[in-house]
Amino acid sequence: MKRFSTILIPLATAVVTLLVLFLTIPKAESRIRVVRDERQNYKSSIHFVAVGDSLTEGVGDETKRGGYVPLVTDSLQQKYELASIEKDNYGVSGERSDQILKRVKKDSDLRNSLASADLITMTVGGNDLFQAFQKNLNAKSAKEFDRSIKKYGERVSDILAEMRELNTKAPIYVVGIYNPYYLNFPDIKAMQTVVDNWNTETKDLTKERSNCFFVPINDLLYKGIATKDSEQTTDSSSSEVKNNALYDEDNFHPNNLGYQLMATAIQDKIVETKDLWLLKENN
Repeated sequence: MKRFSTILIPLATAVVTLLVLFLTIPKAESRIRVVRDERQNYKSSIHFVAVGDSLTEGVGDETKRGGYVPLVTDSLQQKYELASIEKDNYGVSGERSDQILKRVKKDSDLRNSLASADLITMTVGGNDLFQAFQKNLNAKSAKEFDRSIKKYGERVSDILAEMRELNTKAPIYVVGIYNPYYLNFPDIKAMQTVVDNWNTETKDLTKERSNCFFVPINDLLYKGIATKDSEQTTDSSSSEVKNNALYDEDNFHPNNLGYQLMATAIQDKIVETKDLWLLKENN
């Protein structure tokens, strides 16, 4: 009997202690329940509109799916368990800011898509910069491109104003440009300075608009991706240095890897600002 009591008393004490703890300590809310409740506030379907030049069209994407657009779409749909994402890709290779502005003003299909969009991305500036380089072949300093940058800025400002007039709520993500010639002409400091100044102009313009964001990509692409053996490879038949984030056929547009880097940068900014496009109250 004494032996039985010796076992029973500690056991009873342990049960009472557990019962007291159960009754007095507040229950932690289930993480699963929190996630479920949060998702109830999310839209089930999203309308994603991409506007811009060849980087939106997806030139260099050997899968022929459309560059960064499907990568961002697939990732967002999976991350937020969306029933669907309607994506409209209005990328046109070769277009400058003035041509994109004309489409935003005149293209009825594009305007209707922008008006109903939940989120909007835009690539712009690369072709403007290329045109400026052609017009200033003998330029000796980055200062000589200031006039071109100013004109470009005025057109981008008009594009953003037009988009905001069509759609007052959807966040707009404007992607920066990169220097595809850096590896082959690293000593031409003015070239990278012009690219940096171009990006600064675009970034400043996004700050002037509500729910408008700049997505920088130059640092992701201009040097390529460092490999284990060497940072880059050199073509044995020439002195040309290959940027492994760019498309082999033109060494200008991103390749599949380059578009993945772009997509990740764009997606990160979209996720960071999800309350602007994902919540039901923003319908």
